[in-house]
Amino acid sequence: MKIEHIAMYVNDLEAAKAFFVRYFHAVSNDLYYNAKTGFRSYFLSFEDGARLELMHKPEMQDVEKPLNRTGLIHLAFSTGSAEQVDLLTARLKADGYDVISGPRTTGDGYYESCVVGIEGNQIEITV
Repeated sequence: MKIEHIAMYVNDLEAAKAFFVRYFHAVSNDLYYNAKTGFRSYFLSFEDGARLELMHKPEMQDVEKPLNRTGLIHLAFSTGSAEQVDLLTARLKADGYDVISGPRTTGDGYYESCVVGIEGNQIEITV
């Protein structure tokens, strides 16, 4: 069994799509739009076959996203090397995203960083 995809509601669908395309090399399908409900979505595909569905609909509730909360807490992307973790983290920081940890080797042996990405969602960047 495998996870088929993960879905995320966002306020700015185009900005969220651009974020994942720009920094994580996602490939997007064409916009899906349901005129009856106002629902819009993109499926983003990543190099290894993982998929992320970005969704928007009118009148969504947008609650604060504290860093320590229950539920899904981050999306993790493997870059393939410590050097790539460093480079991508530096690029995100230079573009104004908040790096909240790392790059560093964690107690359980992962080399990673964590960035507050699009719309307050945490993105982990690892080897």
